[in-house]
Amino acid sequence: MEEERDLVVFQDDEGNEITMEVLDYFFYEGKEYGILTEDLGDDAQDEEEVDPRECYIMEIVPVGEDEEEFVPVPEDLAEKLIELVESGAFADDEEFEDDEEE
Repeated sequence: MEEERDLVVFQDDEGNEITMEVLDYFFYEGKEYGILTEDLGDDAQDEEEVDPRECYIMEIVPVGEDEEEFVPVPEDLAEKLIELVESGAFADDEEFEDDEEE
């Protein structure tokens, strides 16, 4: 059975629609984030054969009762979150707190 994909449609500055697929969700310091990549649609190959695609991390902010907004994160935070994701730190679906004291 085919797994349902989580797609989000954005609009760029020129009014063009860009469809992104949410690959995963995770929490960090009490905020929810999503890992997104460009949707390949029906052109997608078998998952094991797919070329690596560029991924983006965006904060998910609730807007209203049943809506949410995807907001870009600052570059320094994005780099930190990418390192954590790549290291497998979020593999157990736990919420991670920053170890550094600010």
